[in-house]
Amino acid sequence: MKKAIWLVASLTAISAACAGVLAYIDGITRDPIERSKTANTLRAAADVMPSGVERVEASGEGAFLGLDASGQVLGYAVRGEDANGYGGEIVLMVGFRADRRTVVAYKTLAASETPGLGMNLKSPDFAGQFADKDGTSLMVKKDGGEIEAITAATITSRAVCRAIASAAARAAAL
Repeated sequence: MKKAIWLVASLTAISAACAGVLAYIDGITRDPIERSKTANTLRAAADVMPSGVERVEASGEGAFLGLDASGQVLGYAVRGEDANGYGGEIVLMVGFRADRRTVVAYKTLAASETPGLGMNLKSPDFAGQFADKDGTSLMVKKDGGEIEAITAATITSRAVCRAIASAAARAAAL
């Protein structure tokens, strides 16, 4: 009986010490991780803006304005998501022209699609198809649209179209 109590007490002490160390590490890494995420989001927003944008300003949750030197809005960058990618949620930063509908480009913020297949959503060949298209009405060719789906990754391709449409809806609300 004493041996069982000793084992339980030892395991409890070790678990408590490990939990304390993890809590400490979480406390000191939380802010740098958050700053890194914010910097990556801002960089993605700047990357998807139309040409001529000199300044990018936050305009609410997941939305950014692209301004020229005089302060005129040239474009928008808006976060778009779709929860139904093949590997789960796909999160994009989508750039739009000043009309809030015409896609400039997109950058992938988060995706866990199949390497070599669905992760080709990052490839310039696939992503380039979306430039100058109306973000509210994108569909893959199998569904009657203009977008050539990634080979063997139609689910991912559809999810990208839906993520861009969600960003276009957010942009329209700005």
